[in-house]
Amino acid sequence: MAEGTSFDGSFTQSSTSSVSTLIDAAAHAVEARVIAWRRDLHANPELGNREFRTAAIVAEHLRALGFDEVRTEVAHTGVVGLLKGALPGPVVALRADMDGLPVTEVVDLPFASKVKTQWNGETVGVMHACGHDCHVSILMGVAEVLAGVRGQLRGSVKFIFQPAEEMPPEGEDGGAKMMIEQGALQNPLPQAIFGLHVTSRLPLGVVGYRPGPTMASSDKLKITVHGRQTHGAAPWLGVDPIVTAAQVVLGLQTVVSRGLDLTHEPAVVTIGAIKGGVRENIIPDSVEMRGTIRTFDEAMRDDVHERVTTMAEAISRGSRATCTVCINKNYPVTINDPALTHAMVPTLQRVAGPEGLMLVNKVTGSEDFSFFQRLVPGLFFFIGVTPPGTDPAKAPSNHSPRFYADERALILGVRALAHVACDYLESAR
Repeated sequence: MAEGTSFDGSFTQSSTSSVSTLIDAAAHAVEARVIAWRRDLHANPELGNREFRTAAIVAEHLRALGFDEVRTEVAHTGVVGLLKGALPGPVVALRADMDGLPVTEVVDLPFASKVKTQWNGETVGVMHACGHDCHVSILMGVAEVLAGVRGQLRGSVKFIFQPAEEMPPEGEDGGAKMMIEQGALQNPLPQAIFGLHVTSRLPLGVVGYRPGPTMASSDKLKITVHGRQTHGAAPWLGVDPIVTAAQVVLGLQTVVSRGLDLTHEPAVVTIGAIKGGVRENIIPDSVEMRGTIRTFDEAMRDDVHERVTTMAEAISRGSRATCTVCINKNYPVTINDPALTHAMVPTLQRVAGPEGLMLVNKVTGSEDFSFFQRLVPGLFFFIGVTPPGTDPAKAPSNHSPRFYADERALILGVRALAHVACDYLESAR
């Protein structure tokens, strides 16, 4: 914990307090507005570092609520607001990501996105296929709820509306890392940070959490196999990078299955794209492969990088080809602080109800919320958005053009973030 806080991971819940009652009443009062905000944002999604309209809506809302500070254009389009309570106390941060994805929506909704734009040189559809429209509207709702109880609020709440969680355009910086570099966590420094993510993997009404490593690190992998071009009818006159690339793909499958202790942590190595050649009777000079690496442990992460590089180079050398391996680290492991998570479980249980809180498995998706957690203790949890009657295991996943969020989940998100913030502030004084 940051210096100056007495938080020890245990405290008496305030479920019967007047503040708790006020929060729930205010959350229900703002629910219709949260849904309206979400529908507007869903119909008007913006890609990373281009969230101009979204950021303007957020900033105007925070200023209208009388926030003590509202800072804009942090990491291009980010917004940071500070709400000071009437009572002295520590600082807690709440974060929502704002960007959509280059996905063309196929869900039949009256507010479905029809937006098209340019992304990395291509014309693409734009959709809130990961639910960030929900996150923004939820945090806007929390801002209104907590501004309404600031007379009873102990300490301060920093609201972080972050761009480019889904990665900025090629050649640009952005996201949580850039927000941190530009002071989003400074003046004042929070003692803890909370965030949430809606997910179709959980049913409506369920809150999912996990202490420790929760979401995987994410690394970009690029392997270029260099052969020697020749006629397809005479492969012996050249070096075939296509066959070599196929052998590399197969060899990489053993990095995880035969090289790692999976009783310690899981890992994933995936090749998602292969490009090489221009016609059927020419063996090309080179083949490019692109993929992703996911791990839950930093030492294992480095080990996988070394094994992937060694495997690709050795197989290429055995085929008399060469290869270039480039691995770029994107996001660290999302690690929920165990003490903070343990302390907040009763709060989440109170919000979700007797059957609504679930300990979830590790998620091989990644989150740049992890950068915030490297500086202050953090808890990142999940809100189920799959409606009753639909099996979450069969529901379209986040990032699907068919991703659907039941809006009845939004008030649960508002209540969850508002309560964990207030309970933390009460505990950490």
